[in-house]
Amino acid sequence: MSRPTHVTSGPYAPPTPARELTVVSADGARLHVEVHGPVGDPGAPAVVLAHGWTCSTAFWAAQIRDLAADHRVIAYDQRGHGRSPASPACTAEALADDLEAVLAATLAPGEKAVVAGHSMGGMTIMAAADRPGFQQHAAAVLLCSTGSSLLVARSTVVPLRSGRARTWLTRHILGSRAPLGPVTPPARRILKYATMGPRSAPHMVEACARIVHGCPSRVRHAWSEVLNQLDLDHGVRELRVPAAVVVGTADRMTPPVHARALAAALPQCTGLTELPGLGHMTPVEAPEAISGKIRELVTAYGQGHAHPDGGAGGGDENDDDVRIREGA
Repeated sequence: MSRPTHVTSGPYAPPTPARELTVVSADGARLHVEVHGPVGDPGAPAVVLAHGWTCSTAFWAAQIRDLAADHRVIAYDQRGHGRSPASPACTAEALADDLEAVLAATLAPGEKAVVAGHSMGGMTIMAAADRPGFQQHAAAVLLCSTGSSLLVARSTVVPLRSGRARTWLTRHILGSRAPLGPVTPPARRILKYATMGPRSAPHMVEACARIVHGCPSRVRHAWSEVLNQLDLDHGVRELRVPAAVVVGTADRMTPPVHARALAAALPQCTGLTELPGLGHMTPVEAPEAISGKIRELVTAYGQGHAHPDGGAGGGDENDDDVRIREGA
């Protein structure tokens, strides 16, 4: 059975990048990276996008289309997702390594960017909070539909009262090894219930379903085990750049209790936004609102100096460890 393809038209069709790279992480994992927008404009501010569990760069299609008009937008596939090959290392530390590698490969030394993370992408930011490479390059962050700990215990995907039974069921449902199969009407209904708000438009559900169903079942299972045990509360306290938090009030995957806890614990929280009636897939469900939050952060904090030729910084192609490979 062939894997589902992404939507091919409309706001959720993946845009064509201006540049593609393969970035090599600390353990040798290869990461697919895309750069969109005016790569040759030294005045264009940089934005880095980190997607969530079972997603890919295609998840950010609407934000890329909006922001690339006047920003250099860098999006990458988390290891095992999208066009980044699977790796034996599935840990929060590996996610932090990957983000550091992407920042070093695409930004000049000292260049600042606004870093936005959705779900596991937000957890990636928290995991990297105390890393020198992250601190060198992050001007501000957007934590979107995410949490730092107790992810399975606080999920409300299973409609039971909180407790051992709900946690056990949630863990086994989200961590299932079964392939999701084709995108059918029942599959869309299940995905919409679990991850999106009740008023999500059909084209939004279709876009999310095709992205999620494209994630290999072994990758989905491996990262579900990581999320089940995740505790990044220390990373929240170390995240000392300005941070905005966004959540949908109908989010079953990472309910608003997570966002409120983040807002209370972050050293420099710039605000908590709760989007009424929206679910977990806020960048797809409310594309203008999420793009707007990113633009606000860029305007307030993200006007760092840009690389003169819009190219990558931090990699040395004469090294034995080649960090960037063009067109891979």
